[in-house]
Formats: sequence, C-alpha cells, structure tokens
Amino acid sequence: VRFPEDLEDDNTTFNPEYSHQVFGDDEVAFGYKGLKILLYYIAGNLSTLFRIEYTSKVNEKFDCVEADDVESKIREIIPPGFCTNTDDFVSLLEKEVNFRPFGMLLHTYSVHNEEAGEDITYQIYKADMTCPGFREYHERLQTFLMWFIETASFIDVDDERWNYFLVFEKYNKDGATLFATVGYMTVYNYYVYPDKTRPRVSQMLILPPFQGEGHGAQLLETVHRYYMSSPTVLDITAEDPSENYVKLRDFVLVKLCQDLLCFSPGKLMQGFSQEMVMEAQQKLKINKQHTRRVYEILRLRATDMGDAEQSRSYRLDVKRRLIGPYKKKQRELAKMRRCLRPEELTNQLNQIDLNMQHEQLEESFQQLVSDYRRVLERLAQA
Repeated sequence: VRFPEDLEDDNTTFNPEYSHQVFGDDEVAFGYKGLKILLYYIAGNLSTLFRIEYTSKVNEKFDCVEADDVESKIREIIPPGFCTNTDDFVSLLEKEVNFRPFGMLLHTYSVHNEEAGEDITYQIYKADMTCPGFREYHERLQTFLMWFIETASFIDVDDERWNYFLVFEKYNKDGATLFATVGYMTVYNYYVYPDKTRPRVSQMLILPPFQGEGHGAQLLETVHRYYMSSPTVLDITAEDPSENYVKLRDFVLVKLCQDLLCFSPGKLMQGFSQEMVMEAQQKLKINKQHTRRVYEILRLRATDMGDAEQSRSYRLDVKRRLIGPYKKKQRELAKMRRCLRPEELTNQLNQIDLNMQHEQLEESFQQLVSDYRRVLERLAQA
C-alpha cells in the first residue's frame, strides 16, 4: 500500500503460493463461508493491517462443531503491533514519508517500466540488527516467507553472523521521494578453518509484484560483488537451493566469469581446468562445483553444435561429469557381489538396469543443455 486508494484496488493484491505452513497440508480453514483473510502492508516500513471477513461461520452451540481459529494462526506469524482498523492504518501511511532504507547503500540501478513509460530507480542496501528499527522491520518482512517459500523458517536474529541485503524502489508521492520494499536476501557467514568464512545464502525473496523484472539477478550479483572484495571470504554457497535459484545463479555467475581469461573460447575448447577453478575462486569467490557449471555453459556458447565432432566432444565432456553417480552405483554393486546371497543380488541388480542408466544420462544431458541455452539467451539480452 502506497496510497489510501490502494486499500480498495484489487490490482495491488497478490495471493500466497503456499499456505500449508499455517493451515496444514490440505491448506483448508474449516467452518466459514466466504472467508477472506486480509493482510495489508505499507510499502516501505511494512506496518501491517490484519482483518478477517466472512459471510457466515459454524456455531458450536447449534452445529456441534467449532470453526478453526484463523486469527490465532495468523497472529503466530505476524508480529504484535499490527492495526485492526483502517483509520489507524491510514494515519500510519501518512507518516511513511519519514521512512528510509536501513544500512549501507551498495548498488543503484534502474529498470524501464513500460506501463509508466519511464525508468524506475532501485537501490540495494546491506543491513544488520544494529540499525535502529531494523529488528522490528525484519520481523514484519520475514512473514512473507511463510507464503512464498515452501519450507521457510524464521532465523535467529540474535546470531551476529547473519547479513541482510534489501532491495527498495524509489517512488514519488506528492513531490516527496519514498521507498517501497521489493525483496531481500539473508546470508549466514560460516567459519572455515583457519581464518576464512564461507557466506551461505539462506533465504531470498522478491515480492510477487516485482518478479520477472531482473531484481533477483541484481541482488545476487550485488551480494557476490560485496563478498568478492573481502580477503577472508573463501567462496559463496547456498542452502538447499531451489531450481529457480540455481537458474538465477547460473546466469549471474556466467555473467561475472565470461570476461576472465581462463574462460576464453580457446581455453574452453581444451576442457575444464584447475586454472578455471583457481581464478574463479580467487577473483569471484566461486567454488569448484559452480565453476564447472559456468565452464559447461560458456563452452556450449563456444561450441558449434551443428559440427558433429564439436558436438560429440561437448556431449562426452558433460556426460563424464554426469556419470559420476552411476559409477558410484557400479562400485556399490561390486561390493554387493562380494557380500550378498544370489537372490539378494538379483533384487539389487533389477534396480540398477544399465539401459535405464544410459536413458537417464541422455535425459539429464538434454535437460541440462536446455537450461544452459536459456541462460545464454538471457545473457545475450542483458
């Protein structure tokens, strides 16, 4: 909500992708007709208005059943201090002109908005719990995780090893410049013996109204650039990354790596090298596993897949990596031959069909190439 009229404007409304963490696996609230759970957030500081509406509700006295206590379920995830009536919320909205982003400004960029016919400015900040008001703001911000990340959990903000990176949009209201929350990322700094840290991306969310505009890539690249300048950082990883995050990371890391000398077309055609691993880690804080994916994407770009020899060489190179888990199965099978009785061995062999392995390997390769091509298409448009 930026203006009072947004409260009645369905265009500013977006629905949760998940609600199982609040309402159980069936995602059902029992006992209501026409139930609406309404959560409004002021665009900048995320002050909250919470209301429930319904046309009718079962009654324990007459229907002998009790409706779910929807209000207490929502109260468990939104911090206290929220508004319950519109007038209080609108009076808070009038004070929004005083809100400023928390922490240190890291990056400013603009995105052209077709609808508005102008460039809109965005800024990325790094914050921590010492910033006045940030703890309370973060409590409100993290409530979005429950609706948009499938396995979300709230973090321990008293642990000083957390870093917070925030994206804001600058907008004008009555001649003043205001800020709207776009998204954020939390990163945990793990200790690596003897004197390094390994930042690990924990949660990343761009709010639905801003998705598909490139903010995730801007945020991830900014975070990488922030840690790249630190001599104590070994490399940057992610905790249990989703498919979408892996695709985003592929794009950002390829964009960062493509100008390194070790990834020149001539060197790419000679195969994956220790030089690539060293340079990517030292200059860009990218680990070996991610560097290997960057190499495969850039080598695909340098390969003429219409040329039979080049195409075969690329396919074999990628499949040699993909076959690792299958080779592990073969080693396990060799152990089984020595240890298992014949009937047990037959049972295990049925699970490790070689033809099926070849089919799965080819399927994995084709899916990977398809994902890599999408990264290269996006890179060409960047």
